[in-house]
Amino acid sequence: MARTQRNKATEYHLGQLKARLAKLRTELQAPSSKGGPGEGFDVQKYGDGRCALIGFPSVGKSSLLTILTGTESEAAAYEFTTLTCIPGVIHYNDAKIQLLDLPGIIEGAAQGKGRGRQVIAVCKSADLLLMVLDATKPWYHREILTRELESVGMRLNRSPPNIYFKKKKTGGVSINSTMPLTRMDDKLIQRVLQEYKIHNCELLFKEDCSVDDLIDVIEGNRRYVKCLYVYNKVDMCSMEEVDEIAHRPNSIPISCSLKLNMDGLLERIWDMMALCRVYTKKVGHKPDFSEPVVLTNDRGGTTMEAMCKQIHNTLTREFKYALVWGVSSKHMPQRVGLTHQLADEDVVQVVKAKVQAEDGRGRFKTTSDKPLRIADREKKAALKT
Repeated sequence: MARTQRNKATEYHLGQLKARLAKLRTELQAPSSKGGPGEGFDVQKYGDGRCALIGFPSVGKSSLLTILTGTESEAAAYEFTTLTCIPGVIHYNDAKIQLLDLPGIIEGAAQGKGRGRQVIAVCKSADLLLMVLDATKPWYHREILTRELESVGMRLNRSPPNIYFKKKKTGGVSINSTMPLTRMDDKLIQRVLQEYKIHNCELLFKEDCSVDDLIDVIEGNRRYVKCLYVYNKVDMCSMEEVDEIAHRPNSIPISCSLKLNMDGLLERIWDMMALCRVYTKKVGHKPDFSEPVVLTNDRGGTTMEAMCKQIHNTLTREFKYALVWGVSSKHMPQRVGLTHQLADEDVVQVVKAKVQAEDGRGRFKTTSDKPLRIADREKKAALKT
């Protein structure tokens, strides 16, 4: 594919080869039915978000974990010091963010070299990736790590393509688009669908997408993760190189040995995770600013319904309305429903509806259980005199 000249005559063949390659990669990564379960890193989710440190060996991941969380992670002057996943917790802005220190990966980790598959499996469960790089090493180290992650279905700093895809039993292939497609045509789409043996489906393109985006939608197992590129050891670089790193998108320069720019790193982590803190308020009391309910788009959304589910599962059934003070309200307070989008540092007071029994009655009886006719009631025995 790399040696093939790209023109209109070969683009259909290249698109078909890309689809075949993606299908074969998925078959290779599927777990085999033979043998027992493989050994992985079993780390329980904790806190309001999860960040994972990934990078080559000896770039400063363990030192960064110790500085940010206070958790002691072994750091030494030789490679592969960390052999398992070490968790820590960052307490920042009344929120708890779990930080995972993973073993260093090498080129070929997607094929299983150096326990690379276990490391990448933990990365798929993270809300934010911190790719730690050595500022003194060549620039292509970042491309190597990105290629390893993308080969196992991870997409960094990209949003899912806006394509509606649905398989059908009959009716053939229906292809529609809301805008002109400049990077592929109907013939190329038909070739990709034939490679996956899909002969009845419905496709609606809501943006100008490429063949790779179409293959990702058909596969359906892609993981879109935000990634922050952390360049460590900038104390060994010149000011011009540090300035160039700082102006790169989604990049930040730090130094673990001198503890430089740690506050800026925490601010970038907070901004990229986009955590939404919501404070609760009881009727007739002041708001409770000690323990907020933290919401995020990656974990259920930032709606009023998501906040009620996080407090208790039955609260959505008993929900009547809520009063909101904050940026998301048009006036103070605003009466809202379950679909209201909350903003950071909002104050919410939930009002529950009257509790109804299964038969539709309330908690207190309005009628008697005794028979209506007096003759049908049980007569009490006469008093003994």
